[in-house]
Amino acid sequence: MDLSTTSEMAKAYSDKAESLVKEYLLADSYVSYTAVLGGILMCKMVYDITHLVSSFYYKSYASLSKIQKLEWNNRGMSTIHAMFITFMSVYLVFFSDLFSDQLDGPVTLRSSNISNFTLGVSVGYFITDLAMILWVYPKLGGLEYLLHHILSLVSIVYAMYSGEGQLYTYMVLISETTTPGINLRWFLDTAGLKRSKAYLVNGVSMFVAWLVARIILFIYLFYHIYFHYDQVMLMQTFSCLLIFAVPTILLVMNTIWFAKILRGLQKTLAKKQ
Repeated sequence: MDLSTTSEMAKAYSDKAESLVKEYLLADSYVSYTAVLGGILMCKMVYDITHLVSSFYYKSYASLSKIQKLEWNNRGMSTIHAMFITFMSVYLVFFSDLFSDQLDGPVTLRSSNISNFTLGVSVGYFITDLAMILWVYPKLGGLEYLLHHILSLVSIVYAMYSGEGQLYTYMVLISETTTPGINLRWFLDTAGLKRSKAYLVNGVSMFVAWLVARIILFIYLFYHIYFHYDQVMLMQTFSCLLIFAVPTILLVMNTIWFAKILRGLQKTLAKKQ
């Protein structure tokens, strides 16, 4: 078999694979299901990779308890999801034209294959993480974690399948930018580095990120709703309920957690003096 024949066969297989992806996996009727499945598989893959890498490069990993290892791997999984969803949310909200006021039509009723796919991946993550929380409840998180995940899951699923309120769903999802810092703090604490400079820097970074992404951004979200109230009211009743109720509940929870972060940072800084 000569080189040209091999090249033609490779191109034929590539064309078939591309056609399969476009016509089935990313077709309008399948994109959401594909994304959810992809999100679950991504979580499984990252969980296993975190376990493998930690076993090789972190000597104390083997001495962790079974629950600590599970949480260690789980936090690796949530960190990757947070990085992905933050990047996509910032892009869709602030840089793409999807939710631009310059386009015709209400911003509250806009969606696309890319936005639906991204939400689907996030649904896959929240399903996986919620299942793990329930499996070992309450060792991975108590009632507040269950409430946060259930509210997030209901909102994302409804926005994905209804195509309504996706702009505000993505604004809320930007708050996931704080997750890597939270996870790093837990990693440092578990590794016995609570008195290190990295722990202090992480605490300050967490404070700033939380203030911007989970307090100020939520205030901006309500500001945006106020000035687009007529467009918000074009949505279905359940969509309106989610848009008003979920961010409000999350803002209250974020404020309570922010107060705890502030107290923790004050204690850490006091010890350094």
